[in-house]
Parts: sequence; C-alpha cells; structure tokens
Amino acid sequence: MGMIRLLTAPIRSIVRSPLFQLAVVVAIILLLQAADDNSLAGQIFNGLDRLVDATLTLLSGLFRVKSFTRSGLTAGLMIAYVFLVCLLILLVIRIAVRVIVDLVAWSNFLWLRNTIARERGIAAYRAWVPFEKIRPANFSQEQWEEAFAWPANNKPPYPPLAQRIIWTIAIYIVVIVVAAILLQQFTPFPVLTWLGRLTGTWGS
Repeated sequence: MGMIRLLTAPIRSIVRSPLFQLAVVVAIILLLQAADDNSLAGQIFNGLDRLVDATLTLLSGLFRVKSFTRSGLTAGLMIAYVFLVCLLILLVIRIAVRVIVDLVAWSNFLWLRNTIARERGIAAYRAWVPFEKIRPANFSQEQWEEAFAWPANNKPPYPPLAQRIIWTIAIYIVVIVVAAILLQQFTPFPVLTWLGRLTGTWGS
C-alpha cells in the first residue's frame, strides 16, 4: 500500500488542486446542461436551475441585483451548489471506503490485516512523534499518554461529536455576527439590514 501511495502521489496532488476541482465542477455543469430534459441528468440540471433561481429571488429582496450581478451570481451559485454536492458525495465515499477497509482488516480478508495495521501504525507513529517531543523529562511516557492521548477509561481525549458540532456552530455564529457588525459600521455594506430582511423573508 505504501508503494501505491507513492505512485499515486502526483495524481492526488493534481486532484487536490483548486483549479482542477473548479474545472471538474464546470465540466459537470456543462454535461448536465447538455443532457436531454427527460433524462436523469437533465432533470438534475433543471432542479439545480430552479434552486439557483430561488436563491437569486431571495437575494433580490436583500439588495438590488442588476444584469451583470445576476449573471455572476448565477454562475457562482451554480458552481457552489455543485461543488457542495460533490464534497458530500466524496465524504460519503470516504466513509464507505473506511468502513470497508475496517471490515477487510477485521476479517483478515486476503490476509490484508497486517498490511493495513502496518500502514495505520506508521500514520499513528508520525502523529505521536510531535506529541512525544514536548513531554517533560519528569513526566513518564505512560502518565503523559494517559493524561493527554489515551485515558485509562479508553475514552477519546476530546468531547463527544454532538458537543463539538454545537461549539463549532456557536463559534461560526459569533464570527458572522461580529463580521456583520464591523461591515455595518465601517463599510458601505448594510449587512445587518440585509440579515434583517432575510429573517423577515424566512419568517413570512
């Protein structure tokens, strides 16, 4: 598996390039647009088109949208929606691949357990080395790992997923509110006014 990673490293670097990802998203949009309206791809594009139109209508209630702005928003929103869907699909695929690899290692299918364990052990060691470098000399390795990395109760040393999600959402809300206040006070963009109109539109 290490050799496979080494051989696929250039390909993975290209795939991770934002320019390549943008080109793939634009190509997907063009393929969907060129499809027949009665096909699945054509129906997907029609739904995407309606979603973009609904978003533009919502934004038109917040500020004046002229022809140039409308065309830019149409292209930008369509790219953003397709990019978001692609990210969700890749996330589902990554989770599925990890589950399959776990099952293969657990069942020792094709005697791959040792290979998978070796790769994950190397990754764990590389992550552990920076953690070990800052351990004080008067702190034993077992106490150090139990205090910060591997508690004695075998629970992860980080909060539960629900708590992390709530904290992340709260931080994003605070950042957005502070940014909106600063933009309202020090720039010509009345962001708070737009948010108020948006809230009123959703409430109605």
